Amino acid sequence: MNAATAPAPVETPQLSLEQLRRLDVPGPRYTSYPTADRFVEAFGHEEYRRALRQRAQGAVVGGALPLSLYVHVPFCESVCYYCACNKIITKHHSRGREYLDLLAREIALHVAELGTGQHVSQLHLGGGSPTFLDDDELSHLMDMIRQSFQLSSMAEVSIEIDPRTANRARLQHLRGLGFNRVSFGVQDFDPDVQQAVHRVQSFEMVRDLVSEARALRFDSINADLIYGLPKQTPASFNRTIAQVAELRPHRIALYAYAHLPERFKPQRRIHAVDLPSPEDRVGMLGAALAGFTAQGYNYIGMDHFALPTDALAVAKRQGRLHRNFQGYSTQPECDLIGLGVSSIGRIGATYSQNAKTLPEYQDALEQGRFPVVRGLALTRDDVVRRAIIMALMCQGRLDFESIELAHLVDMRTAFAAELARLREMAAMGLVEVGESDIQVTPLGWYFVRAVAMVFDRHLHADQARARFSRII
Repeated sequence: MNAATAPAPVETPQLSLEQLRRLDVPGPRYTSYPTADRFVEAFGHEEYRRALRQRAQGAVVGGALPLSLYVHVPFCESVCYYCACNKIITKHHSRGREYLDLLAREIALHVAELGTGQHVSQLHLGGGSPTFLDDDELSHLMDMIRQSFQLSSMAEVSIEIDPRTANRARLQHLRGLGFNRVSFGVQDFDPDVQQAVHRVQSFEMVRDLVSEARALRFDSINADLIYGLPKQTPASFNRTIAQVAELRPHRIALYAYAHLPERFKPQRRIHAVDLPSPEDRVGMLGAALAGFTAQGYNYIGMDHFALPTDALAVAKRQGRLHRNFQGYSTQPECDLIGLGVSSIGRIGATYSQNAKTLPEYQDALEQGRFPVVRGLALTRDDVVRRAIIMALMCQGRLDFESIELAHLVDMRTAFAAELARLREMAAMGLVEVGESDIQVTPLGWYFVRAVAMVFDRHLHADQARARFSRII
C-alpha cells in the first residue's frame, strides 16, 4: 500500500516500555538536512551573495527554483515559558517601525543581486508575534514586499497570530492585505496548563476569532497545539483535542514540547516535575491521532493534520508533500529567502542564517552587508541524504531506484550500514525494508524522526543529540 493512501494510525503504539525508552531520545525535526546546528560561521555575507548571484544566473537560463519568502518579526509583549523561538520581549511598539526600516535595507540588498520582481509563490510571517505590528506597519511591510517582489496570484500568504493580539478588525485588515492563511497559536486550552506556561487565552476568544476568519473566507485556518507541556495530563489534553475539533480548523499542527532549559532561558520557569511522563506523552499523541482522524482529519505526518479538502492533504495523497523550515508544506522544492533577525534561508545547495541579535543584525545592514552570520554549502553526500530523509519524512516511503537514478549511487552499497541499522526498527514494526524500497509503517509514523535519524551522517558522527527535542 502506498504511504500516501495508507490509513493513519489511530491507536497508542503497542511497544514495550523498554522499546519506548529506547526510542525516547533527542533528535532533529528535519525541517532541513543537514540541520541548522551544522551551520558554520565560515559561511557569511560573501558566500550568501555568491549563492544569490548563482540563482540570478540560473534564472536567466530558466533554471532557477521557485522562490519563497519568510519574514521574522521577533517582538512579543510577554514571554511564554515554553517558547524556543528567537524573540524580544517589549511593550514599546515604536520598535516595530524601526525594525521595518532594517527589513527595507535587507530587502534592498536582495534586489541588488536578484533584480526587482522575482516571482514569489509563498510568503510567511512568523515570530515572535507578527501581530505585534499594528495595521499601518503590516501595510507598510506588505507594500515593501510587493514593490520588490512579485507575489503570484496563487501564492500562499500566511501569518502566525497570537489570539491575544487580534480581533475582527485586525483579521479583516489582514485579509485586505492579501493574507489567505492564518495560524492561531492555541497550544492548550486547559487553564492550569495556560497558567503554567504564562499564556492565558480562553477557548471562547479563539472560537470567536476562528469564526470571524471563516466568515472572511481565509483559504486556510490553522491551529497550533503543543503536547508535553507542564500540568498536562492525558485527560486534560483530551479536552483540548475535543475543543480544537469543535473549532474545525483546516489544518492542525501538533508539536512535542522540547524542554531544553539550558538553551532557552524562559523554560527555566518550568519545573521538570510538572512535565508529563514519556508514556503519557505517547498517550497524548495517540489520543490526538485517534481524536482528529475520527473527526475526519487526515494524518499528514509527524506533526500535521488536515481536512481531506485542504491543499496539504491533497498534496499528501498525490505524493507532492514537502518539508521546509516551517514544517510540512505544499510548496515544491524551492529557494527560500529568510528576512529578519535569526531567519534561515536556502538558496540552491546552501543554507544560511541571519544574526540572532538585533544589534548584530542592524550593524551588518548599516555596513551594507547581508546579516548572514553562518550557513552551509552542502556536499554531494548531504544532498543525497537530504533526498532520502525528506522522502521518509514526507512520503513515508523511499524508492531505491529514484535515489539511484537522481544521484548516481547504489543504495545497497552506499548505505549498507544504515540499512543494517533499520533491521532493529523493522523488528519493532516501525519500517518494512524490501529489496527495492523502505516503507514506514502506520506505527512507524509515531517515530518517523527516529527512522530518518538512521541516515543522518552528522548525527552519528559525534552523537551530539542533547541540543534537540526528544522524539516522544
